[in-house]
Amino acid sequence: ARDVALIRAELEALATRARELAEGVRAAREELAKLATRLDAAEEENRKTRALVEARAPAVPAPAPAAPAEPRVEARPAPRVASRAPEQAYAAALATFRAREYGQAVLDFIDFIGTYPKHALAANAQYWIGEAYHVQRDYRQALVEFQKVLEMRSGKIPDALLKIGLCHWTLRDPRRARAAWQRVVRDYPSTESARLARALLRKHAAAQR
Repeated sequence: ARDVALIRAELEALATRARELAEGVRAAREELAKLATRLDAAEEENRKTRALVEARAPAVPAPAPAAPAEPRVEARPAPRVASRAPEQAYAAALATFRAREYGQAVLDFIDFIGTYPKHALAANAQYWIGEAYHVQRDYRQALVEFQKVLEMRSGKIPDALLKIGLCHWTLRDPRRARAAWQRVVRDYPSTESARLARALLRKHAAAQR
């Protein structure tokens, strides 16, 4: 009887330890998700600040560069993100983007979306694909990628619309640029992107007077 009681006690201890480990893993994943969100927000704030600086720049846009014949996404083979938690894979792709390895970042974000198409960060990943092309001045491909964000019904839509307007303006299509910015102001009036869109609309309206 004592042996049975001892075995039961050991089993209960093991079960308790297993629950503690499971809780630890869950807490770690939640913390990773929070860190990824904070990292994304910080990076986006930096880019919005630069967009505001652009809004205060001279009104005449530089000649639109020719679109590259092939998107510059050639890079070393990317490991499948399925071997990592979604938040870890997203954070790693964003870190690659911040390191200015844009081709590899595009591949990583595409892989993330393909593996986790319903994840809350999928729209963010799509947005950064557009941003990768935008910083490389491939504005036509950036437009294609930012448009995909609009189909994903996420909080990144205002940011994508702002960048769509900037792409159109750089490509010398002011009508579509203004339409994108007006949509941000109309549909998402309380967002930071709407504030920047208003500044851009005022700037270019004043330049035409």
